[in-house]
Amino acid sequence: MKHKQLTYGLAEAHLRFWLRVVIVQLLVVHTSLLATAQVANDNIEHRQVLRLDQPIKSNTTNCTVQWSAVDEKLTGKCIEYHNDQWFEFTPRVPGRYYVNISGQQCRDTRGVQLVVLTGTPGQPETYNILSCTSLGSQDDVFVTLDGLRAGQPYLLDVDGYLKDFCEFSLAVSSKPKGLPAVAAPLLSTVTPSTNKLFTLHWNLSDSLGPVQQFRVLRREAGEFRATSQATIEVSRTTYGSAGTDYSWTDTLTAPGRYLYQVVAETSESAAPVLVQQQWYAFSQIMPEPGYFSGASVQAAQRAAKAQQSWERRSHRARMKRLAGVKRRQPKS
Repeated sequence: MKHKQLTYGLAEAHLRFWLRVVIVQLLVVHTSLLATAQVANDNIEHRQVLRLDQPIKSNTTNCTVQWSAVDEKLTGKCIEYHNDQWFEFTPRVPGRYYVNISGQQCRDTRGVQLVVLTGTPGQPETYNILSCTSLGSQDDVFVTLDGLRAGQPYLLDVDGYLKDFCEFSLAVSSKPKGLPAVAAPLLSTVTPSTNKLFTLHWNLSDSLGPVQQFRVLRREAGEFRATSQATIEVSRTTYGSAGTDYSWTDTLTAPGRYLYQVVAETSESAAPVLVQQQWYAFSQIMPEPGYFSGASVQAAQRAAKAQQSWERRSHRARMKRLAGVKRRQPKS
């Protein structure tokens, strides 16, 4: 009798153990399916409606391209469709709006890309492209949309840049959030240097308006996001006007390819402006003989021309500002 009870108890414990294993596996599979489920707005017919200043969270995982709803000839090299999804926004009042993209969590460093257009949904022959942006990073950025009309529906197509898979937050707002979405210069134009000191030069243009300060950001080519390195206040001349010429020097501690960005900031409500961005490659290994031949020479020449262009613009702005100061001086 005792033997039968022992055998029954062991069988029952064995059964309970395997029931627990099956339940845990089912929960894991269910959670995995929820985490990677295709979003409802994968097709344009089920596009998600955006409300002003109401961010939504989404992801590009398992999304597919509805080829009948897109035309690559309209966007050219700006976008390569891979896992897009659709949104729609209709302004109540006309004016300027900002598409804010934030909180990106991506498999690669490339981030998402955004196309804004008008036209009949699903009929590419009626589309008019207003904006096409490929980020190339996971920074919080905004895309400016000017002259939107009240009551006009606008379509937004979000895709993972170069087949990247991303989670992100998206909002259409009356205020910008993050950095202006501007394409970075080509990394191929950079000539490596063994100097760990790098100095940025830029100037304050009259067209920027009342700038309060500049913010310098840096991102290594393999990093996800840029980080703030310095804040430079706008200087004042003896006549009280804003200074025109600025510079900042960075001391690098590790080799790499670094993108520097200088952002002009005015007020909390106004959009920041990107006034300069430049790659710098720091290497502790001297280039081999003949490195600066062919394409490398051309890259060095392009980099030199870019720097000369910035210096000429700075000189013209300085001369214009000095001429204005002289005109305002009282005659003796």
